[in-house]
Amino acid sequence: MIDLKALNRATLSRQLLLERHRMPAVQAVEHLVGLQAQAPMPPYFGLWSRLAGFSTGELSRLLLEREVVRVVLMRGTVHLVSAADCLVLRPLTQPILTRYLETVYGPRLAGVDRQEVLAAGRKALDGAPLTAARLGAVLAEQFPEVAAADLAQVMRSLVALVQVPPRAVWGKSGQTAYATAESWLGRELHPEPSIDEVVIRYLRAFGPATVADVQAWSGLTGLREVVERLRPRLIELDGGLYDLPEAPRPGADVAAPVRLLAPFDNLLLSHADRTRIITDEHRKRVITVNGQVLGTILVDGFVRGTWKRDKNRLSVELFEPVTDSQAAEIEAEATALLAFAEPGREPHIEGI
Repeated sequence: MIDLKALNRATLSRQLLLERHRMPAVQAVEHLVGLQAQAPMPPYFGLWSRLAGFSTGELSRLLLEREVVRVVLMRGTVHLVSAADCLVLRPLTQPILTRYLETVYGPRLAGVDRQEVLAAGRKALDGAPLTAARLGAVLAEQFPEVAAADLAQVMRSLVALVQVPPRAVWGKSGQTAYATAESWLGRELHPEPSIDEVVIRYLRAFGPATVADVQAWSGLTGLREVVERLRPRLIELDGGLYDLPEAPRPGADVAAPVRLLAPFDNLLLSHADRTRIITDEHRKRVITVNGQVLGTILVDGFVRGTWKRDKNRLSVELFEPVTDSQAAEIEAEATALLAFAEPGREPHIEGI
């Protein structure tokens, strides 16, 4: 048996949010099976909220040294993952992207030989990374009957393209440019990646969870068969929740410190039933109609507000009253976040 608060604490423990951990950033990225990264900077704050002693330079170095990459994976969204996980996860999530291409772009690509487009696109990327606009323009010279943007989408959907630095390097700017994962990492995609092991890793980072939760996180369907196959390695809790026998389940009475979660934090996006961390009412205030996910504030383990940063100024919007001690914790975390992002500048905090 497990109640809502105990489920909350178990998930926070897996997510490295009950205490800040001392581990290399790449190890944390792998434990979390990646961090969602449509916007370039949120992974820095996602790691800051989980790791002691983490600095912006650590993740920047990992990007520059090709130990982590930004690539479209789970749910068809950009994730920051380790190089090794890119090679495993991209083949497993390819059905999502193939389905998207055929559903949205299929009629526009009628009569186009996808393999010819892919061969031409790979050749175009052999020389150097290209933006989507430039890649599309190069392909349009060979396939003039198709819009350049649609040709670029064929490549982005059917080839493992990573977004290369300086994009997402702290303090740098640059257009989104793509290289193939194979050329950027010097290795081929995994020929036979194991969905079973990825589901186990999901439970280790997000569990306990239902089959629907695993499918919501991954964007894949038909995973009940996988979970059934894994049943000898799992335990079953209330409500169709599955878990690993050895995974931490610290209990409802364990204190949960205030945390400021990054925008697009996977904790808010990786379960079909998200009430373990946020109420349905509050979710409408955090996830906007155009798909933005605001930075959030955890109080006693649950989302109780949002935060926004503008350089050394951070504004807080609380959804409900908090105690004086909780307000002090929020202010301390906000001050620490600004010191992380804007060292040496006087912090300004509003809304507490």
